[in-house]
Amino acid sequence: MILVVAEHTGGKLAKASLEMVSAARSSGREGPITLLVLGHGVAGVAAEAAAVADQVLVADLSELATYDAELWAAATAQIARAGEAHTVITPGSRSGREYAPRVAVKLDAPYLEDAISLSAHGDALRAQRYTYLSRVTETVEASGPVVVVSAKPGAFAPAAPLGAPGEQYDIDLDLPERRVTITGRSVEKSSRVALSEADIIVTGGRGVGNAENFARLIEPLADNLGAGVGATRAVVDAGWRPYAEQVGQTGKTVQPGAYIALGVSGAVQHLSGMGKSKYIVAINKDAEAPIFKVADYGIVGDVSEIVPALIEASRR
Repeated sequence: MILVVAEHTGGKLAKASLEMVSAARSSGREGPITLLVLGHGVAGVAAEAAAVADQVLVADLSELATYDAELWAAATAQIARAGEAHTVITPGSRSGREYAPRVAVKLDAPYLEDAISLSAHGDALRAQRYTYLSRVTETVEASGPVVVVSAKPGAFAPAAPLGAPGEQYDIDLDLPERRVTITGRSVEKSSRVALSEADIIVTGGRGVGNAENFARLIEPLADNLGAGVGATRAVVDAGWRPYAEQVGQTGKTVQPGAYIALGVSGAVQHLSGMGKSKYIVAINKDAEAPIFKVADYGIVGDVSEIVPALIEASRR
């Protein structure tokens, strides 16, 4: 069995869960793909999960109403043992990175972090991941009765639905007492789609000029297209945009259907975060900018002159 720990928010299955199912399908390892849904009031999430998994295990418990690394690790390890899972795939999100190593310790299993590809080699599981600021792709192998993997967000295409929904089973868990209590939570409010869920992303780089131009050019185009807004590290470091919008090696990894890069030079660290986008459109006044080497469509020109025309065209 390949056990995939579902990630969800707001009562909906996250795109990361579909990416993990793709990782499982591409691994070449045998056995059914099982999605484990942990939480409270997660019937809707379980129904979505059944569309892409062979079976869904649902732990709908009041104790799991809020995330806790120790509880998630205990639950995942418990189900992995009971189901004799040979592979456990967790999200590469902040929470996933927090509890995945705990799962590996509980199962006495090797841990492959931030995988961008998976493949079976005999009894071993082989993974690729970025290292040295994404300048090097490293290949690592792990073997044993069970291997724990975290999938890098945006590295795998979302899984397509199966022909028939998988079976759902309610499960009971023997959970430890909660030792960490959440005393407060603040959520960034935005009317735009999150980068991790966006099918179109409009990203601005230093070539946009300043924060005012970002608001004048990038935001209206994104709003007209129903797109997410991204930024390069230089833009975030300059204080023009929040870190939550940063795309690249030290930011988010994305894989949208269309990635529109405006005034983005295309440093290798940025390319590692968006290089797998289905279509890449670049506008930059520097004809030698590295972004044009990966772009499907490119315009050499000043974004302050070209983007207003795109905004008007997209508005129509």
